[in-house]
Amino acid sequence: MAHIDLNSDLGESFGPWQMGDDEAMLDIVTSANVACGFHAGDPAGILSTVRAAVARGVNIGAHVGYRDLVGFGRRNMNPSSAELIGDTIYQIGALQALARAAGTEVHYVKPHGALYNTIAHDPRQGADVIEAICAVDPGLVVLALAGAPFVEQARSAGLTVLCEAFADRAYNADGSLVDRRLPGAVLHDPAEIATRMLKLVTQGTVTAIDGSEIMLEVQSICVHGDTPESVEIARMLRSTLSAHSVPLVSFAATLDA
Repeated sequence: MAHIDLNSDLGESFGPWQMGDDEAMLDIVTSANVACGFHAGDPAGILSTVRAAVARGVNIGAHVGYRDLVGFGRRNMNPSSAELIGDTIYQIGALQALARAAGTEVHYVKPHGALYNTIAHDPRQGADVIEAICAVDPGLVVLALAGAPFVEQARSAGLTVLCEAFADRAYNADGSLVDRRLPGAVLHDPAEIATRMLKLVTQGTVTAIDGSEIMLEVQSICVHGDTPESVEIARMLRSTLSAHSVPLVSFAATLDA
């Protein structure tokens, strides 16, 4: 049975405002997409999350996003290329410094929220993010939406791209994520989610919101850290995959092997 990586968006608390349960999630996941301060997170909190990840041997990635603290990075934006390239480089660099202080390094980049969904199909913004990553370190892995044109765009630029699926999100028939503003876009039942992801890992397909079956190339599964059920979902997912002999392994470990 092929192995799978399990990731979550962490480090998103801001000052006294707490988002999610990083400590609990880090006991479950194999990779942590750590906020870089633009859509969420403050330096002290980010450093704390990185140190907690190091203590558990969890893979660290830069969760870069639009400069949008108020909107949690989920509002569509159209920054110039100069802005987006600079902002992406800045965020990766900030997390690299914090990771170094914690005795680890950043292994990958995963864009967040609206930026993630925009570059999936917007070649200009996609090219900007690719240029920024290559400028910092072309050896950084990119985590991207399975089936999106951005995957081949980044691979054509020489980057290593791994495809991910979202455990707690509904899919359209074209492989895109259902808009969060629509009913049924976010899934909440841990047992249902675990069953869906087991099917995806073992059969390569997931049921779209219209009932159709879509095929997805997947090396990693994301559980969002900002939903009330996130820890329960991640725990159920890990337990279900393990019960069916699906090893959970950080993709950083497999790439280094």
